Amino acid sequence: MKKEKILISACLVGLNCQYDGGNHEIPKLMELMKEYDFIPVCPEQLGGLKTPRPGAERKNDKVMTKDGVDVTKEFQKGAEEILRLAKKLDVKKAILKSRSPSCGCGEIEDGTFTHHMTEGDGVTAELLKKNGIEIISSDLYL
Repeated sequence: MKKEKILISACLVGLNCQYDGGNHEIPKLMELMKEYDFIPVCPEQLGGLKTPRPGAERKNDKVMTKDGVDVTKEFQKGAEEILRLAKKLDVKKAILKSRSPSCGCGEIEDGTFTHHMTEGDGVTAELLKKNGIEIISSDLYL
């Protein structure tokens, strides 16, 4: 029987692609790899950003690094690449890293670099949602 394909933030399955070069591996998700066909993705890397890279936060329609560099274009490019992959592979769901300026769903850091949260979605989560892909927050597996 064919397994359901699910996009997943690559950092959640142990790939060292988060901004500081680390990952956010979640053991429960590693167990689910037996039941689903996970497709690991990192929007920031697909958008052309290197790892490690300066931390960034989303505020309104802009994504800025702490030192004031606008990386909105790279975040948008990465989101578009993820959407293109999802369409090619007919993916209907994605498990994305909570609170991320790319992958956060429902709540993201507010753009002040003070760890305060605000309602909203990351750039990739927002684009995938607009295109009918169900977003599942990594918080559900903690």
